[in-house]
Amino acid sequence: MKNETLEKLGFLEGKVSSRKREFSLFGVFLREDAQDKNKWDLLAAAPWLEADKGKGLAYLAKEIRKLLDPDELLSISRIVILEKGNQILEAIHKVVNVKHGNVELKNNNFFGVEITHAYIITSSAVEPTVRA
Repeated sequence: MKNETLEKLGFLEGKVSSRKREFSLFGVFLREDAQDKNKWDLLAAAPWLEADKGKGLAYLAKEIRKLLDPDELLSISRIVILEKGNQILEAIHKVVNVKHGNVELKNNNFFGVEITHAYIITSSAVEPTVRA
């Protein structure tokens, strides 16, 4: 994934966190079994996303479309919302603890899902709080 795209996603994560509650996970993941090696999954977890998945997903997709250019949008395969207690989410939290940063991972397995490459902007098992 291009650095410019990652910077935009980092900006987006901070912007959305300040409007809503913080994410417990926000990052892009390239699965080993992805048919197109240029298509990343955006994984997100937050209490406000779980409260109304449809509305949360629509909001997040709208914000992404506003920020990314068409080529960058094509690099996102899908948006996946993970709920608290999800084994993959818990496994990621055990490996990475970062808030509003950028941690790069390569060749990891999270509960049977092989990840070739990942950039994690936020991963925190601590209950997210509202920003002041």
